[in-house]
Amino acid sequence: MTTSTSSPRSDSGGSERGKERASEAQHPGDELLEDSPAGVWVPDCLPGCSRRTIPLGEDFEGSVSATLVRCDQQPARPSAPPVLQIHGWTDYFYNLELAHRFVEAGHRFYALDLRKYGRSLRAHQTPGHIDDLAAYDAEIQAALEIIAQENPEAGRPVVAGHSTGGLVAALWAQRHPGQAAALVLNSPWLEVPGHSPARAAAEGIVTPLGAVNPTATLRVPRLEHYWESLSDQAHGEWQLHPLWRPRKSFPMTVGWLKAVFAGHRRVREGLEMDLPVLVLLSTGTVYRPQWTPEHQENDGVLDVELLARRAVRLGRHVTVVRIPQAMHDVFASRQPVRTEAFEHVRRWLQVYGT
Repeated sequence: MTTSTSSPRSDSGGSERGKERASEAQHPGDELLEDSPAGVWVPDCLPGCSRRTIPLGEDFEGSVSATLVRCDQQPARPSAPPVLQIHGWTDYFYNLELAHRFVEAGHRFYALDLRKYGRSLRAHQTPGHIDDLAAYDAEIQAALEIIAQENPEAGRPVVAGHSTGGLVAALWAQRHPGQAAALVLNSPWLEVPGHSPARAAAEGIVTPLGAVNPTATLRVPRLEHYWESLSDQAHGEWQLHPLWRPRKSFPMTVGWLKAVFAGHRRVREGLEMDLPVLVLLSTGTVYRPQWTPEHQENDGVLDVELLARRAVRLGRHVTVVRIPQAMHDVFASRQPVRTEAFEHVRRWLQVYGT
């Protein structure tokens, strides 16, 4: 989700190249998935998990669906609301440890791979593309209906989101008051890094381009340092699907960035939500074009000081917790760091997550 506040240029052929990348498997067994039968849970690639396709009809590229992932492990003493996790840009749900931590704390755990991401990405689609973040309401609402059916005594869910997923979750909650018990946002992408005039200029360029060709891609750097921080093939701990979470991020489309800018503008104006919100951030930011050890102990994607200032615009009851040595995905940081972060979440939910 790293972007530039310099004047973006569009590439009208980018969407076709995106489709080619999405449809070309790099390793045996690492292909894109197909929809599972309607209403049926099937075994997931993560052990002890199941997945279920959420049909969403069609858009200009053809059929669209999302995927709900369920940790099949039941809490020993279920006493807490279920959790729905939403991933970020060029991402999907892979953090099984996080699911187990929520289950151990008494929560039933689910994760949503949004349309055109991860388990929901299809060969005919432009990866990650959408031109209105409110369109994600469809899969979020459908997922919550399934969760409510499976947990009739659990009450309102906790919705968690990482990075762009944190922005999506916050905007959804503001449009649907009373449906979530609380929000847990892990480095939510609430603003583009850089100075306000540069951000405004970038939005001014992207908006008209989006009206002409929303799937045109932007010629901005697509760096590998964040993937290197995450992947067990480099400096990280996590086994990542090469098509669902490639070394470089998906090409940014004009329509997608226009939608993100619109979301940021709403946050700047103030969402004024009543529900409690927990925001987890690293204590530091590092911007380097190449990976360095600093990337393992700082947010290498977003400006955490800017995020902290924007976080208080989300609502009337916002708790910001800064985690030393955390990466952009706080829960993908080193073991002691993510353990500390989840302990903050556990204690906070005991008070506010009901």
